[in-house]
Amino acid sequence: MAWQKFGEGETPESTGLKGDKLVGNYYVKFDQEYKKEIQDLITKGSSEEEAKKNAPILLEAQNMLLKWEAGDEEVVKLWKEMNSWVYDGFNVTYKNLGVDFDTLYYESNTYLLGKEFVEQGLKSGVFVKEEDGSVWCDLTEDGLDKKIVQRSDGTAVYMTQDIGTAIQRIKDFPDVGGMVYTVGNEQDYHFKVLFLILKKLGFDWAKNLYHLSYGMVDLPSGKMKSREGTVVDADDLVEEMAKTAGEISEELGKLDGYSDEEKQELYKTIGLGALKYHILKVDPKKRILFDPKESIDFQGNTGPFIQYTYARIQSILRKAEIENSDLKSTDLHPKEKELIKQLQLFPEVVQNAAEQHSPALIANYTYDLVKEFNSFYQNVSILGADNDVEKQLRVQLSNTVANTIKNAFSLLGIQVPERM
Repeated sequence: MAWQKFGEGETPESTGLKGDKLVGNYYVKFDQEYKKEIQDLITKGSSEEEAKKNAPILLEAQNMLLKWEAGDEEVVKLWKEMNSWVYDGFNVTYKNLGVDFDTLYYESNTYLLGKEFVEQGLKSGVFVKEEDGSVWCDLTEDGLDKKIVQRSDGTAVYMTQDIGTAIQRIKDFPDVGGMVYTVGNEQDYHFKVLFLILKKLGFDWAKNLYHLSYGMVDLPSGKMKSREGTVVDADDLVEEMAKTAGEISEELGKLDGYSDEEKQELYKTIGLGALKYHILKVDPKKRILFDPKESIDFQGNTGPFIQYTYARIQSILRKAEIENSDLKSTDLHPKEKELIKQLQLFPEVVQNAAEQHSPALIANYTYDLVKEFNSFYQNVSILGADNDVEKQLRVQLSNTVANTIKNAFSLLGIQVPERM
């Protein structure tokens, strides 16, 4: 609606903007105009509640939604075009972040299934139709409120879509053991309601649904709000992280022998590692203050520090020139014992992380392992061991640490460079 009213036909090509960024600008524009119109109506004597319902741009948007659900050719064509802009933009971002999906579900495809089950819920008494035609689920006896599942004009709401999407997923993957919804804690109530409604509709699998409610990410400049346009573009953030990684790497003089192409790839690996690790090391339920500069430090509990330790071990292994073979019995140094103890914990940590839905356990375990290795490295000579048996043990122990770091970071979606 906002693009139709204010866009003057601009496209990603004509503006040079990624499609998701362009459409996002009109999301913000709609909210700005909506708020202006609310204030205008209040000034003219309407109550705030009336103004919110009767703002002209909102009524136009509601009419457009009705046309879309009715299959209006012009509206559907515009919707498809703008959606394609967004998806193209998303795909660029996902590629930059190293993210991919096995299956994609579009609410525009699942809302009809949701509406089918709204009708079934009406027949079974799970839902109630009000005088204005809207459909609700009364959850007051369960300690929640009444929740709308279909508007009075018959159009779907978020809950309708989510009901349909959940059911479709189980239809497609009937043997799945459960579903984890990874969504910010601002939607805690929504998912309590969704899961309860699905149970009331008779779906036994609803008991295996879990909302991984994560704390929101703030920047030093404050909270991000998409409707107000105070968000940080993910692509800009990734680019900035890579740039910062490059500046710090240059300062530390860690890039001898690198081609320009290798440098850029390394900067991206370090920058993304810093970004992902800084977020994932925090318990999902806690709010995060993300400071790009702090996250990319090569010391402390950061992604780059762990990546650097991995690269250091790879350098040791290249110099060692020892083939893997059966180890011979030898007395262990106290630092070797501590390192082995830490390595033994990894399978249990992974299991606990899965059960608790907390990648932070893996992130912080990896940091503890790296600290233990660096203590070992500083106190025990690896390549200068007293004899070949000790050298072989320490090299293989270092190799096991490197593999564990790589496996742990792989679980977190973070790459490790072979050299830094």
